[in-house]
Amino acid sequence: MDIFKHLKDNKDALIAEKKFKVKQADAVVLVDNLTIDNALVNKAENNTDLLSKDELNIKVVINTTNILDSHGDVHIKGIWNKSVKEQKNLYLLQEHKMTFDKIISDKLTASIKNTTFKELGFTDLKGETQALLFDVNINAKRNPFMFEQYAKGYVKEHSVGMRYVNLLLCINSEEKYYAEEKTNWDKYISEVSNKEDAIANGYFWAVTEAKIVEGSAVVKGSNYATPTLSVKNIEAVDNTSKTEPSKDTQINNNKQFFINQLKN
Repeated sequence: MDIFKHLKDNKDALIAEKKFKVKQADAVVLVDNLTIDNALVNKAENNTDLLSKDELNIKVVINTTNILDSHGDVHIKGIWNKSVKEQKNLYLLQEHKMTFDKIISDKLTASIKNTTFKELGFTDLKGETQALLFDVNINAKRNPFMFEQYAKGYVKEHSVGMRYVNLLLCINSEEKYYAEEKTNWDKYISEVSNKEDAIANGYFWAVTEAKIVEGSAVVKGSNYATPTLSVKNIEAVDNTSKTEPSKDTQINNNKQFFINQLKN
């Protein structure tokens, strides 16, 4: 109850402090008995020839929603919608270090995908999530160390460097003093995949909007459901894209076919 009162009494100041700082990984993991289905995650270490390549394409999960992380935050679906549309100058970094020698790549595309934790390979987490994905081309000369880490399949987790935009305090208390925070709790608790941790804490911050600053490869992140999905030779990726037209192209071709049929 002392914690609840402190949070409530200082809510505005705490929110202002959170918005002022850039949130990064803090190398603390909430769940120790995590089970990962590696069959669902690309095992790059099987592709030993990748080390001899000059450039690779990697697809990584930078963040997932609906999980209580070690900052006491739960990212809510839609948190990245505005930022992904607006932020075009993004980086994949080594451990949140914004220095030239720690840049892994700036050749990337950010996107959002609705999926499940099971599809991402996390069998101990139930329910849906919204993944923030980076599709990245990495060059062996830019950051040789991290190129090797990805090529060998060593990068298991990622983290988003972000600025808070909108967040709500959620407290599980029936006291009238916490009526607003209890309303927030009731609204969002059902969306938390590891809700046992939230219930044990009695509170969390629901983050409904945030701005992406960067994405990073980390050893341990505040959100562990952030795997590397694939590591491939970029030549193979290019060849696939050349031989397989996009869905939009296929649709346009079909439209043109029917138009020509009508004309005939």
